[in-house]
Amino acid sequence: MRIGVVGMGLRGGLAFLAHRPEQDIRVVALADPDEGVYARFREKVGDDAYVTDDVRRLAEQQLDAVFVLSPDDLHEEHACLFLEAGVPVYLEKPMAITIEGCDRILQTAMRTRTRLYLGHNMRHFQVVRKMKEWIDKGMIGNVKTAWCRHFVSYGGDAYFCDWHADSQRSTGLLLQKGAHDIDVLHWLCGGYSRQVVGMGDLMVYGDLPHRRQPGEKHRVQFTDIWPPKNLRNLNPVIDVEDVNLMLMRLDNGVLASYQQCMFTPDAWRNYTVIGDEGRIENFGDSPGSCKVCLWDVRRQEPTLTYDVPHATGGHGGSDTLIVDEFLRFVREGGKTETSPVAARMAVAAGYMATCSVRGGAQPQEVPGLDPDVVRYFDEGQV
Repeated sequence: MRIGVVGMGLRGGLAFLAHRPEQDIRVVALADPDEGVYARFREKVGDDAYVTDDVRRLAEQQLDAVFVLSPDDLHEEHACLFLEAGVPVYLEKPMAITIEGCDRILQTAMRTRTRLYLGHNMRHFQVVRKMKEWIDKGMIGNVKTAWCRHFVSYGGDAYFCDWHADSQRSTGLLLQKGAHDIDVLHWLCGGYSRQVVGMGDLMVYGDLPHRRQPGEKHRVQFTDIWPPKNLRNLNPVIDVEDVNLMLMRLDNGVLASYQQCMFTPDAWRNYTVIGDEGRIENFGDSPGSCKVCLWDVRRQEPTLTYDVPHATGGHGGSDTLIVDEFLRFVREGGKTETSPVAARMAVAAGYMATCSVRGGAQPQEVPGLDPDVVRYFDEGQV
């Protein structure tokens, strides 16, 4: 299997996880406009690797699969380029920065019958999978409501020092960063958002003065700088919200909410899911130092506690698992834990909630999908 890579940014390490010469799986080519990453790429996969600054040339390299890890505003263009070329695509989340972009990708994959895989690695998080397991077993009865509180200590490093801070390139962090959690809420609750409403604001980063000049290069680094006013090298354009609050009514009647703050000193996600016979909640989300608790009787102490075991690898081992699944999908096809339809619905909910945030907190209807498209992907793209 010959694998190509588009973009060696923050998620570039995923491609190296796929480089497995002992299994006859090789990463052999890269497209990236930054020539400064070529040496590192070749060091990891071999001096004979093909590198180019033109993604169209990469599409001509007789690849068996490609990782599209480019900035979000390029996902639609790059994914469709390879789908049209018949190359199975791993597409990093979010699928695109508009609903129309997502729908074009889905239609292209379906028309060309080229396999499309979405990189929602949180479906492989141990803490999320344990909650999903307990829900599917009926341990809290029928799910009625859920919420997620998301604390993002690295918001300044990861999202306000580069293109994420520019709404023209990301739409906003409610879509870009929230796509993970919206997808998880949809998955745990067994439905998709039908109506959303949002409120948000640019409360901290918009007033910070230490910005780069337009065109000045900067490579994101995760630091311990705190508080945010001490940050330097901020993006020249900062016009996305750093606090977002979102309410969702799902198509199965479940009510859910998502809360996101980009200037907290700690970093983790807290999910709560409540059914008509119980409640589950996680405390922490890093394997080895977090737990999931269940209450199904009227008392303060949980009935059941699951301590999530330690795991190695990026994102608590989920990066390896999602690459494993993609490689299997390329070779064998079949259903996967991640879902292109679910990825689109997460973007659609986040996009419409952003419209609500910027439109006076007016409720917004989330557009659905053609049933034929849903059926095609739900049946495993066959």
